[in-house]
Amino acid sequence: MTAAEATPELDFPEVAAQDDRAFLGHPKGLGYLGVVEGCERFSYYSMQTLLTLYMVKYLLTPGRQESVIGLEWLRIHLFSGLQGQPLASEIFGLYTALVYLTPILGGLLADLLLGRRAALIAGAVVMSLGHFLMAFEGAFLLALASLVVGVGLFKGNIASQVGELYGPADIRRAMAFQIFYIFINVSVIAAPLVSGTLGEKIGWHWGFGCAGVVMVLGLLVYLAARPWLPADTRNTGKSKEPRAKFEPGDGLRLVAVLVLVPVMGFALLTNQQIFNAYLVWADQQFQLTFMGTTLPTSWMITLDATLSFSMLVAVAAFWALVGKRTGREPDELGKMILGCGFIFAGALCLYMAALTQGSAKIGLLWPVLFHVLNSIGFAHLLPVSLALFTRLAPRALTGSIVGIYYLSFFGANLVVGKIGTLFETMPTTQFWLLHAATALVGLVGFGLFKLVLAKRLMGAAA
Repeated sequence: MTAAEATPELDFPEVAAQDDRAFLGHPKGLGYLGVVEGCERFSYYSMQTLLTLYMVKYLLTPGRQESVIGLEWLRIHLFSGLQGQPLASEIFGLYTALVYLTPILGGLLADLLLGRRAALIAGAVVMSLGHFLMAFEGAFLLALASLVVGVGLFKGNIASQVGELYGPADIRRAMAFQIFYIFINVSVIAAPLVSGTLGEKIGWHWGFGCAGVVMVLGLLVYLAARPWLPADTRNTGKSKEPRAKFEPGDGLRLVAVLVLVPVMGFALLTNQQIFNAYLVWADQQFQLTFMGTTLPTSWMITLDATLSFSMLVAVAAFWALVGKRTGREPDELGKMILGCGFIFAGALCLYMAALTQGSAKIGLLWPVLFHVLNSIGFAHLLPVSLALFTRLAPRALTGSIVGIYYLSFFGANLVVGKIGTLFETMPTTQFWLLHAATALVGLVGFGLFKLVLAKRLMGAAA
């Protein structure tokens, strides 16, 4: 029997983190939080996978979109009267952009008012409501709003609870987040296979309903896990730790971070388009019928998620081996520049696939090669970019810089929605060349930053 099982009211993290090793040598709470986060990510990626296809193939068709409350006003006043796929692209871009913005507000609410536990429970409830509202076509916009609010309350607060399971000197903390990340990746891989198949093959509302049921299960697991989770805390402004103060050179560091945000946004564009216009194109043009069976288009997301996880592991192992053998490996900016190069090459694969587009369906050779190269690029870009931002951050703004970092995802998704409106009117070859160009903008931007500012700032920030 573990310490946590014997004394449910343990004072986290001092006692529980030392004695509780019930889950793979870690506190039992880590297993519960991993399952809860896996349920939330399953529900979120189920929604993200199905959303554009659902709008293009069903909801935004004549005779149905008129029933969506508020859509006509939104279409005219915010989306310039767009119809069909361009309108779906804009809605998708706005929805996914807000998903990266609201966690900043959710974190503030948890710290200053609700506490993490209450914020997380509220987020899970509102997200579940949003998924179930997708069953009612008229409530579509209310469902999206509920999901945005729910993710905002949920997303940042559960990761912070993982850290609170461990004491400051506990060396298991880093491995805990790796285990936590595995739960996320398994869910991202599974969501298109389960909800995507249900949505495309049986009925759209079955897919959304599945996401809602899994979210409710996650909420129930979280409620049951209370004895093994950290006590809820709020920031009362009475911390014993002195607040860090601004130092000479911090202004330039902050400017540098703000400059990197749009550059990072450009680098992300091709990857973020995978859930939007890319899926529409795949649904229309890819050869997905094998031995008389047509595979769900959403399975392309499972392919991408599987490759992304595999390449994260492979790239980390590759550079660890290079570092061990040579004693040298590229710094953060060097890896990000390499990443943009791979993303550029991946986008060129989509250009090549578009060249073969004709009366016959597009074979999967070029699309699969795109996912491989793009995943390698993303593996160079995503983990190290956050490390770079936090390294450059003034000590007085370390926490805020993480929120600023995610503004690049917010901006990228907004632009993805705008670019997606061109899919039906622009030649497909030019559409993907445009995405290749955005990867080049990221490459050049990171390169110029490395040449002009990096040496001075990295030396000061190290």
